[in-house]
Amino acid sequence: MASESNGWLGFARNVGPGLITGASDDDPSGIATYAQAGAKFQYGLLWTALLTLPLMSTVQEICDRTALATGKSLGALASDRFKRWRVGLTALVGLLILANVLNIGADTAAVGEGMSLLHAGPATLWAALAGVAITAVVVAGSFEWITRVFKLLCLALLTYVVVLFFASPSWSDVLLHTLVPHVQFSKEYMLLFIAVLGTTISPYLFFWQTANRVEEMREEDRGNASSVSLRVRSGRSADRKLQLSRADDFAGMAFSNLVMFAIIVATGATLGSQHGGTDITSAAQAAQALKPVAGGASELLFALGFIGSGMLAIPVLAGAGAAALAAVVHHDWGYSRDVGDARLFYVVVAAGTLGGTVLTLIGIDPVKLLVFSALVNGLLAAPFLVLVMLISQDASVMGRKYRNGRAAQILGWGTTALMAVAALLYLALNYLT
Repeated sequence: MASESNGWLGFARNVGPGLITGASDDDPSGIATYAQAGAKFQYGLLWTALLTLPLMSTVQEICDRTALATGKSLGALASDRFKRWRVGLTALVGLLILANVLNIGADTAAVGEGMSLLHAGPATLWAALAGVAITAVVVAGSFEWITRVFKLLCLALLTYVVVLFFASPSWSDVLLHTLVPHVQFSKEYMLLFIAVLGTTISPYLFFWQTANRVEEMREEDRGNASSVSLRVRSGRSADRKLQLSRADDFAGMAFSNLVMFAIIVATGATLGSQHGGTDITSAAQAAQALKPVAGGASELLFALGFIGSGMLAIPVLAGAGAAALAAVVHHDWGYSRDVGDARLFYVVVAAGTLGGTVLTLIGIDPVKLLVFSALVNGLLAAPFLVLVMLISQDASVMGRKYRNGRAAQILGWGTTALMAVAALLYLALNYLT
């Protein structure tokens, strides 16, 4: 096994799953949600950036630790741990794949919109090209090459941090609204609050985090057919791997929330300052609306971020669902596997990316796709979090050393309860009022 370096070099070599998970969380649907939050309520929802950071960091660290401790993905662990409930588990994964396909459709359309903002041609043409190109790359490319592309695409999100400074916000107001919640008990505010929760703590991220970590562990020893878990490593090597992986997780979640913070502040400082706020239904619309205030650079930067985030999120969405389904039914999976060795995985990936692309070409409203997929993801978050928490606290699965500590238990179950309440509140506000 390759030795693990200390310091920044070691961290740089291990960075990946956490960073990619965090960046893929800021897909076009998330960007549109954050832009709408800033445009409609200015800085009124900015405090959610502080709320979600420890919650999503805890959840992703727990998911990552299950993969590190066992060498298995969440799908495989859930299938082993809940054998009696395999039919129900498969049905939940099926709903996850459905939500992911709808999200892929919306994200593919978003890539097309981004190219259209750059005056590169029709949005539908670029959406179709993006879907076909991504499918070809993930099926034909090597895992190492795909991972490098993923890391480069993460950098596209830095454009939103740059946009923040074009907006010239009032930093005293930003600090006040970040530290002190300004809650409004209106239907619009509460629905956006729930949308922010749903887009930052999404079930596909749980499966992607574990699957991506397992694949990274497979690649550490190229002669090994399976991942080498912490429980079979030497004590020093295991501790070092856990430390570096946690740093990766927290850095990825911090990066994700920084982008969220920047988008809310930028749109809040410009569009949200108008009386009554502005309704924004996509990041492309936000880019166009910002142009008179922040100049043409904001449109360019928003477009680049939109394209990069969509190109990153699409294979993550497809891969997360495919890895979950393949593991549950005991088939091989992963971008590190050849197509012949993981046929079901690649069939589901291709069906997801191409199916989502078809949805954009037949004229289905991408905003409606995002709303429906967000609803499904919001409803699925709590059940999947229950699975994650039961697995991660089980000493027979994790070992006594790597099972949840007290802080992970409190924050993990607290997040589960919050997502369950949010889902019920969403249903109540939409269908009972």
